[in-house]
Amino acid sequence: MRFEGKVAVVTGAALGIGQAAAAAFAREGAAVVLVDRSQAHGEAATRALEEAGHQALFVLADVSSEADVCHMIERVIEHWGRLDILVNNAGIYHQGDITQTTTEDWERIIAVNLTGAFLCSRHAVPVMIRGGGGVIVNVASEAGLVGIKGQVAYNVSKAGMIALTRSCAVDLAEQGIRVNAVCPGTTDTPLVREAVGRAPDPAAARRRLEAVRPLNRLGTVEEIASALLYLASAEAGYATGSILSIDGGYTAQ
Repeated sequence: MRFEGKVAVVTGAALGIGQAAAAAFAREGAAVVLVDRSQAHGEAATRALEEAGHQALFVLADVSSEADVCHMIERVIEHWGRLDILVNNAGIYHQGDITQTTTEDWERIIAVNLTGAFLCSRHAVPVMIRGGGGVIVNVASEAGLVGIKGQVAYNVSKAGMIALTRSCAVDLAEQGIRVNAVCPGTTDTPLVREAVGRAPDPAAARRRLEAVRPLNRLGTVEEIASALLYLASAEAGYATGSILSIDGGYTAQ
């Protein structure tokens, strides 16, 4: 029960990595706030945690909206009076090189993936400081470390998240706040399965995703969640500004 007595906010928590992270924090004793723009999936994920005996709260929010983020923080304070851990996981994806990506595509990806993490952190930090400190863990990507073909806006958004992590780590250390990032490789999430399913040959498309990794498989949401919990835990108390790759060896090549 590494997080007993702690309040953890997870954005993009309705499905995939976010849902797995929220469930993992709850099993380790945290009161969990699930933040998502999908009310149906968010409420279902929250209800599953409550039925398992965990403390959970769902907040409907689009992290690219400062008004939504402020409302979310207010709900957290009203409900539990503190905020100890923030996992900036909410994100969207878009394919296209620089000639195929419209200005609208670019702005939406940056708004959700990067500005969303900025806004959530900006409004969570004062609450953490009042509580004596805290931890922020950003979900970046292997795409923030290397240039992956045909997804320029997504790559840039995740590279920006890595820079945000390092900048906040040095800015906030004296305030008792650690800031780290996890860089997942392609993970077996509902969104990835849906994308693979749209390919003319889904089995071949999945094999291609697996074959570019030395471990020759996709990651699991549980593996990514475990990395998030580690960086948020006291066991990693000397880690801040750390960028942890969980990508099956992709970026080691």
